[in-house]
Amino acid sequence: MRVPVHGPILPRHEPICKKVFNKKRKPFNSFKQRLQGTEIGTVKRQPPQKNQQVKKSNWRQQHEDFINAIQSAKEVTKAMQEGRPLPPPPPPSINPDYVQCPYCSRRFNEAAAQRHIKFCEEQAARHAFAAKTTRQAVGKQPVTQRKKPTLTTAALSLQKRVQEAANTEKPSPETPHGTLQKPRKPLAVSPGKKSSGEFRLQMHNRR
Repeated sequence: MRVPVHGPILPRHEPICKKVFNKKRKPFNSFKQRLQGTEIGTVKRQPPQKNQQVKKSNWRQQHEDFINAIQSAKEVTKAMQEGRPLPPPPPPSINPDYVQCPYCSRRFNEAAAQRHIKFCEEQAARHAFAAKTTRQAVGKQPVTQRKKPTLTTAALSLQKRVQEAANTEKPSPETPHGTLQKPRKPLAVSPGKKSSGEFRLQMHNRR
């Protein structure tokens, strides 16, 4: 509520009031006030570049893909209701804006393709080098000869016993008394211990 001004104060008040009301006030910038006293500088907005290439919208392709997806979904639900086998899914659509990788034939957008193609190239070079080294190693590998099987101590002792038994079965020459000695049958004994018959046989062979 304004208070009326009278008397000698009025001529002094009028020029001050004109100056206040005729002056345009600057809009208050709260962001600038918050940044005062800090190390953060004011960020200047860059004007938009005029030479930016405007990408063509492929709304027609997206529309056709959407219609094909709806039709295939309807066919699937109809086949499920009738109990028929499900129809094959629609083929995937190719986005013309995507870049195809020359190594794995997958498609990516421009930003992802720049990262992926370098990585895929390094992986392809590693796989090729590994395959080359394995081929060289297989070609230079010598043919291994099979070793003869080694006989164990038990097999050697058994073979020795068989030879001794064959020798004892042959007729021995005449003794000084003119009698022939009867061949003795070998006794089956465990390889660790010797029986009295085997001991006698060894003593006889020594004579």
